[in-house]
Amino acid sequence: MLNTQNARIRTFTTIAAGVGWFAVVLQFYLSLRLSVANGRGIGWGMFVYFGYFTVLTNILVALALAAPLVAPNAAIARFFRRSGVITAIAASITMVGIVYSLVLRQIWNPEGLQLVADRLLHDVMPIVFLIYWWIVVPKRGVRWADVPRWLVYPIGYLFYALVRGAASGVYPYPFLDVDSLGYGPTLINSFIMLAGFVAIALLLIGLNWLKPERVPVTERLP
Repeated sequence: MLNTQNARIRTFTTIAAGVGWFAVVLQFYLSLRLSVANGRGIGWGMFVYFGYFTVLTNILVALALAAPLVAPNAAIARFFRRSGVITAIAASITMVGIVYSLVLRQIWNPEGLQLVADRLLHDVMPIVFLIYWWIVVPKRGVRWADVPRWLVYPIGYLFYALVRGAASGVYPYPFLDVDSLGYGPTLINSFIMLAGFVAIALLLIGLNWLKPERVPVTERLP
């Protein structure tokens, strides 16, 4: 029975990892193509690409799914097997989906391959990774006290985005655009984003404690 469950988890994880990497590579290609078409060059396209919380978080999702499959005994795989790491990434990718749907979806109209990348990064992967989180993180595998550590990533991103924006004049999201909003509203928006992340993280911990008992994560992961 355990072998059958592990085989199903491995199959699901393999497909999910494939979709995740396809999405981030597709968006990378589209970002470079757009930058070159606008006369800005490949370097600028890479700079813009790695400025988005969506992209960085989807890369983390793809790594978390693929590392235990590709290098199960490596340090990176052990890191991405940790319940706290999986849950922190789940909170982050959930944030991606929610913010995009509530704030960003209506301000542009992607078509063709960009629409495919858009749906995969903002709609499909948040759902897929939440399913993965539910399957592999055992009941009581995370605690309320874990949340402050998880905030390091979104706080670090906000600092990174604001410094990049101040240096280049390009901000990844309109609610972080200091040039248009000023620092006061931008900091308020940042606080709202962080509060939203904390709320999602607390919700995931609460859901985790409502799970049925499961085999420990170290035995269930590929």
